[in-house]
Amino acid sequence: MIRKRKKEAEENMKKHEEAKHDLDESPAEIKDNAEATRETTDGRSKEEQLEAQVADLNDRFLRLYSEFDNYRKRTLKEKIEQSKFAAADVITKLLPVLDDFERALKAFDTAGEANQALKDGLILIFNKFLSALNQQGLEQMRTIGENFDTDFHEAITNIPASDPEMKGKILDEIEKGYLLGGKVIRYAKVVVGN
Repeated sequence: MIRKRKKEAEENMKKHEEAKHDLDESPAEIKDNAEATRETTDGRSKEEQLEAQVADLNDRFLRLYSEFDNYRKRTLKEKIEQSKFAAADVITKLLPVLDDFERALKAFDTAGEANQALKDGLILIFNKFLSALNQQGLEQMRTIGENFDTDFHEAITNIPASDPEMKGKILDEIEKGYLLGGKVIRYAKVVVGN
């Protein structure tokens, strides 16, 4: 009788272990079994769901790629612009030296022929200095006879124009204006006719 009860207890233990094993299926197995046997709640099959997911991921990838490409182009453009105007500060500080050269050349015009060799040397240095600045993108503004434009010119004074056609036009230039790569780095100081 004890053996019989012991055998029954062992059989019950085996049954209990088998039932427990059935309950121990992994969550992935349970999920796969459930998805394979039924449709989703929105009425689409698993294939349709996967196709939608692939389309969504593809769309996300294209958007991300496009954003990165735009970022790359923008930073490249900023680097080019920054390198263009990197020398702007130095060139702005050299503009008074350029003005001094021009004043010195005007002074030689009043001195006469005695210092012609010195004047020729100064002209050579001035031209070399000006060409070096021009290679960096420096341009001199055209002023005398042009229409007054506040984007490029600074009016120092207004004087009556001798000719009605000269009203609103620049009659004289006090200080030259310069552009660097198309941007104003120094406004021209001018006299305007009214």
